Amino acid sequence: MAAGAPVALLAGGGALPGLLRAALLRRDRSVRVLALRGFAERGLVREADVVVDILDYKRIFAQLEAWAPAEVVLVGTVHRPKPTAFAGALAAFRNRDEIAAILGAGDDGLLAGVIRLLEERGLTVGGIDRLAPELLAGAGVLGAVMPDEPSLAAAAAGQGVLEALSPFDVGQAVVVAARRVVAIEGPEGTDAMLARARRLRRSPRLRAVHGGVMVKMAKVGQDLRVDLPTIGPRTVACAARAGLAGIAIGAGATLIVDGPGTIAEADRRGLFLLGIERRHDRIES
Repeated sequence: MAAGAPVALLAGGGALPGLLRAALLRRDRSVRVLALRGFAERGLVREADVVVDILDYKRIFAQLEAWAPAEVVLVGTVHRPKPTAFAGALAAFRNRDEIAAILGAGDDGLLAGVIRLLEERGLTVGGIDRLAPELLAGAGVLGAVMPDEPSLAAAAAGQGVLEALSPFDVGQAVVVAARRVVAIEGPEGTDAMLARARRLRRSPRLRAVHGGVMVKMAKVGQDLRVDLPTIGPRTVACAARAGLAGIAIGAGATLIVDGPGTIAEADRRGLFLLGIERRHDRIES
């Protein structure tokens, strides 16, 4: 790529695309934003260079190739397209067997398929962990509240559960209370998992259990260029309503939306926020 080539953001929903854009601009990096219609936040859409439908792959690829970016970053949340629409959109780039394999591989396989399509067209896919590491959680206690020994034991148990589940393409979070697994994140997402944990805590079996910890980490071997675990002030509020003592997240591989605000919310609610080191190697971006 030419010197000074931009970083292109393929931007979905949530605050992260805007945060990454701001972080790159602070580094004097040239940035181009390709916002996904219906997903990207209104403020980002107004500032985007191009707005495009998520299934308009021909236009997406054509625009990215015209920009000739140094790297493309997939950032922000999107909802998985319907299989029929996705298959139709990919028909120009994949045969039916390859499309079926991508659709049948779960979310991880779908993301891997999108990365493969970009790389096959000569585009380099980059990751936030390298481009803007300040957006990621550090190691150790991040706020004013210290975890006690039972909480540390619960965090270690939760980490073990997530590592064991990594090959099965399930969620990135688990709630553990007294070393007992209360809830595992599924397709519904972290907030819904915490709401489920809150309901379960009212049951006779768990009502007397004190505290508990949510652990959220990238999967073992996960490609950190996409789908990094993310928390923010809302996550802390949901964890507090679930009666948890704190949150443990993967250091260096978990995004924190509004880091100062998230830590302040944890302190205000009396929850600890802990960055824990991963015990297995990861795939580098």
